[in-house]
Amino acid sequence: MGLGGSGLACVDRLLKEGVSVIGIDAGVVGGAAAGRNGGFLRAGTSLFYHDASKQYGIDRAARMYSATIVERERLLSRYPSVARRVGYLRLAHDAGEERDCREHLAFLQLGPFPSAWYDGPLGIGVLIPDDAVIDPLARCRLEAADAVAKGATLFEHSEARSLSSGIVETAQGVVRCRLTIVAVDGALSTVLPELSDRVWPMRLQMLASRPHRGGLLPHAVSSRSGWDYAQQLPDGTIALGGCRDVGGDAERTTDTSVTDVVQGALEQRFREMTGVEPAVTHRWAATAGYTANGLPVLGEVRPGIWATGGYCGTGNLFGAACGRALVKLALGLATDHLLS
Repeated sequence: MGLGGSGLACVDRLLKEGVSVIGIDAGVVGGAAAGRNGGFLRAGTSLFYHDASKQYGIDRAARMYSATIVERERLLSRYPSVARRVGYLRLAHDAGEERDCREHLAFLQLGPFPSAWYDGPLGIGVLIPDDAVIDPLARCRLEAADAVAKGATLFEHSEARSLSSGIVETAQGVVRCRLTIVAVDGALSTVLPELSDRVWPMRLQMLASRPHRGGLLPHAVSSRSGWDYAQQLPDGTIALGGCRDVGGDAERTTDTSVTDVVQGALEQRFREMTGVEPAVTHRWAATAGYTANGLPVLGEVRPGIWATGGYCGTGNLFGAACGRALVKLALGLATDHLLS
């Protein structure tokens, strides 16, 4: 269940194991946050690597970071028409963040993971040169097409009305299966209410500005400790998201309407990050799953029903890595996973 990035990664891994797969989605392929995000292929979890190392332990953090590198390279090699290696730049917003960026860099270099100090036209900060960007919706559609070509059966507009061991009921029919895997991230607690105290929906808002001169943002960029993020598309369009902190508690919602307060803050961040005035052409929002400790749900929730979600806004790579890890657990191919 769920045909976004993590769900399609589950499908891909199941097909590789020779399993017959039926995939369903209440909407369309990539129709939720998986196809409506900032398009960053940034290695790691929602926590920067030094913070993850402190919170989860260096070995565990390195394992998760390495798993996302594998996913990044898979996407770059498989879908070069929609993915570009442009590097990820974490800019220091102030003196405090500059100190944190230097610690971030020191931990990456101890990894050792490719990284360098940046001091250039955009400011100062940490540059991870191997990171990349992608068109997230095009990625999901290409992965779904690949899955169908390899034998999967996928159904859009097929909302699950009830789940029980070995049975998934939809308005269109009943699926009987050996295993049920739920990979819906922001809607996880809606599908599986028992997870509502572990993962909750969070609205993420974005805007896009008309094409600007090429090279204004040569890298995928974030600022204010990752609260704000932007990339410039090949045609010069700039997509920028963030300011969830400005919205406060109101952003903890399944409502995907944009709000004046966050959109106004995004326009200000646009000016600060690019040095030009935004000429906004599009505004949108999506719901992603968040957890208290930054780690997602990953495991068996009910007999025969497995779930993953709650990637805290980093589903493009980390969600896919979790999807593949969950399949190995569900099929009995592993006894631990990248979160252990």
